[in-house]
Amino acid sequence: MKKIKLALILLLMAAMPAFAQGIIKLSTTTSTENSGLLNFLLPAFEAKTGYKVHVISVGTGKALELAKNGDVDVTLVHARAAENKFVAQGYGVNRRDVMYNDFIIVGPQNDPAGVAGSRNVIDAMRKIAQSGVRFISRGDNSGTDLMEKKYWKDAGIMPAGSAYVSAGLGMGEVLNMAAQMDAYTLTDRATYGAYRAKTGLAVLVQGDPKMFNPYGIIAVNPARYPDINYKGAMQLINWITSKEGQQKIAEFKVGGEQLFFPSAKKHKR
Repeated sequence: MKKIKLALILLLMAAMPAFAQGIIKLSTTTSTENSGLLNFLLPAFEAKTGYKVHVISVGTGKALELAKNGDVDVTLVHARAAENKFVAQGYGVNRRDVMYNDFIIVGPQNDPAGVAGSRNVIDAMRKIAQSGVRFISRGDNSGTDLMEKKYWKDAGIMPAGSAYVSAGLGMGEVLNMAAQMDAYTLTDRATYGAYRAKTGLAVLVQGDPKMFNPYGIIAVNPARYPDINYKGAMQLINWITSKEGQQKIAEFKVGGEQLFFPSAKKHKR
């Protein structure tokens, strides 16, 4: 059903004359959508420029794939190695840092694996695997999923059998699953902040430098796809990395907590 829905969205978007209607097609990770950040940011950009941003919110892997296929004009994701590869292969140009937050491990309040308070994500993942307590993975090739897989590799162990659930879902849905199944999961702090009240999950592991989570924005290469709205893509990139856009990111809070921290560097315009 999700694939059908996505296909219909892409079909409708492809039928729209982007330049004539001022449409910018943005693929992005679910954390920017689920957290409420884009709903907070984009109206200010649209009011200032007259553009309308059409958002496709998927995992980072899928977001980059849409950009590779020329189905969008610009992509906002959080998987630096994959972003660098995307640019090096000639699919994207003008990558810029936008913001950062961090990953955290969340789980049941009673913490059956005994990882609460740890600042070592690899040791914590190892303890979870050894405990036999269930772990819910996004399993969707998102930035969070890629980072989780790296942690398991570094830990040298993964949960066995039914203790490991690969959901193939977005972060918000995985958080709901973890709450329903008394399980652990790795999440970005922003999406957790938006879902904390409804899930009741506790933050158990945080503060490891390995859990740093930077976001970048990249324009699709117009030399590869001449029909994309490169001008609109660059307007969005320039705005979100400008003083105004960075201030808006800093102002976005859920429950009084800042969830994203601006990190754009100055660029020549």
